[in-house]
Amino acid sequence: MVGTAVVLVLGSGFMHSLWNLYTKKSIDKNVFLWYCQLVAIVLFLPWTILEWDSSRLSGEGLVIVLVSMALHGLYVVLLAAAYSAGDLSQVYPIMRGTSPLLVPVLGVTLYGESLSAGGWAGIGLIVVGIALLSSVKPGREASARAPASWKAPLLALAVGVCIAGYIAVDKAALEYVPAVVLNEATNIGNLLALSWAALRSGRMREELRANGKVILLGGVIAPGGYLLFLFALSIAPVAQLAPMREIGTVFGTILGVLILREQQGARRILTTLLITLGVITVGVWG
Repeated sequence: MVGTAVVLVLGSGFMHSLWNLYTKKSIDKNVFLWYCQLVAIVLFLPWTILEWDSSRLSGEGLVIVLVSMALHGLYVVLLAAAYSAGDLSQVYPIMRGTSPLLVPVLGVTLYGESLSAGGWAGIGLIVVGIALLSSVKPGREASARAPASWKAPLLALAVGVCIAGYIAVDKAALEYVPAVVLNEATNIGNLLALSWAALRSGRMREELRANGKVILLGGVIAPGGYLLFLFALSIAPVAQLAPMREIGTVFGTILGVLILREQQGARRILTTLLITLGVITVGVWG
């Protein structure tokens, strides 16, 4: 079962990096993400209806699902802001690198899970690799363009905190609702959270004309990737799986080379390998 969970998480990481790439390339991030949520809600509604009878929503369960919706909504708003302020290669590693610091602690303290010394060592490798890959140089940037230079990193950090929070909450929510029902609920939360900024932007038609096909794809792979992760969470510990999902950082680097034509030096290649080693360490010895 753990092997299956690992495969699901790796697939989730790739799909996550792909739709983040499309989000960065979009005209208006809020509008693009709003449309993706709308597509996802419509596409996954029939499956949600079929699975609804499996839900066991009590008062406590409903509160947990609502908290999950709020955290996901805050996450997607901050994500749009982060990509409006910074580059993919800067923002993505930071926001994906924050949760490996927080999620294992939450998994151990809240759910009584355990993580071996090898697992913690693997997490350390992931965090160090992502920190190097982010290419943030506090001293130089702070003196030249502070505080504007810190806007994107701080937004990315806030996104990472939201990721850690909703992963921990979603683990608990799966005790009350199936993964697809939870996913549909969070898509609705995302849509509501984005509506004010998207509808007042004046770019709804422009974004749809420019990226209509990509929006349809994003509406599938964004919730689809997280569904894979939710299924993995239902069969393996969150403290072990969440850091492994950061393999998406490596996928993001590869997509940057192939699609965005970003220049990749020896440092970026080495840090990508470091992250991969960390992921393998968590998966095998975590």
